[in-house]
Amino acid sequence: MFPESEYERVYTGSLINVQFLQTLLQDRGINSITRDDMKSGMIAGFGGGVPDHIQLFVKKNDMEDAIPIIEKSLS
Repeated sequence: MFPESEYERVYTGSLINVQFLQTLLQDRGINSITRDDMKSGMIAGFGGGVPDHIQLFVKKNDMEDAIPIIEKSLS
C-alpha cells in the first residue's frame, strides 16, 4: 500500500491553463506541482497519456485557498 500523498489534484487541462493557474497560485504564496503522463511516457520511450491532460496539484492544507482562485480564474 502506498503512503497517502500530501498533495491533492485541483485541476486538469491544457498546459497553457495549468501554467496560468500556477502563476496565479504562486503570486498568492501557494506552491503547486504538475503531472503530465503523456510527456512522462514519451521520455520513458513509450506512448501513453492524453495530450493536453496536465494535472495540477497543491498541498492539501492549501486547498481552501487554491480552489476559489482556480474557480474564479476559469469562470
